[in-house]
Amino acid sequence: MDERAALALIGRELPAAGDDCAVVGEQVLTTDMLHERTDFPDGTTRYTAGWRAVGASLSDVAAMGAAATAAVAVYAAPAFEAGDLRAFVDGASEVCAAVGAEYVGGDLDDHEEFTVATTALGRTDDPVLRDGAAPGEAVCVTGTLGRSAAALRLFGTDDVRANDLFRFEPRVAAGRALATHATAMMDSSDGLARSLHQLSEASDCGFDVEYDAVPVDSAVRAVADDGEDEREMALHFGEDFELVFATPDPEAAAAASPVPVARVGTVTDAGVRMDGEPLPDRGYTHGA
Repeated sequence: MDERAALALIGRELPAAGDDCAVVGEQVLTTDMLHERTDFPDGTTRYTAGWRAVGASLSDVAAMGAAATAAVAVYAAPAFEAGDLRAFVDGASEVCAAVGAEYVGGDLDDHEEFTVATTALGRTDDPVLRDGAAPGEAVCVTGTLGRSAAALRLFGTDDVRANDLFRFEPRVAAGRALATHATAMMDSSDGLARSLHQLSEASDCGFDVEYDAVPVDSAVRAVADDGEDEREMALHFGEDFELVFATPDPEAAAAASPVPVARVGTVTDAGVRMDGEPLPDRGYTHGA
């Protein structure tokens, strides 16, 4: 059973599952697990690992249009090194501070592979779910896409630049600003293409998007082998943690957002298409 089949099974067993966070009263709650083998390439600093691991969970909070309040992490490694621990905690604390949340600790464990499990909490009385998109609305994304894919190409040759690209700012402020404009929203951790398919399934709709409208990060164009390679990095690699959302008023949404917003297409009745052709449902898969 692959990850998507496992998630589908859980969704059938737990009807409340399926959005970026669970909604518990006025709180939203999410948890993630990252492994050295699949998530932290050689050259990733412990500071970046702390920032990125906690940031991934904070990004889920952002996708719900919630205010981030706190995060915790489990730090597991073959051995505990004082410098590594301090760097990890610094990264985790500073990504929380960047979005107005607090890093409040967690747990330590022995493990054969460096592994981090994170949990983040947020608060909202009106969460944005994935199931509200309607035909005729605009579909938009925040920021730029492909940063993590570009970082992966740079690890081993320019670790300083790669670590910089790997440390993203969770879009909590943007999520809060967009909450009153978005009818459906999620983060792009699995890539734009897969995010569109997930929103399509949740909202029982389709999307027509244009590649030329996709905000590809300049770092991608600097490392891509050709145009096809660029498309793969921008659309399918994932791990960018931007927001993908539908809105009836893209101009108002863009004006409200503290970060750039690009309209990439339109919500339709069915099908996910790019430049008139079916867009493959392919993206980041945990454990791949």
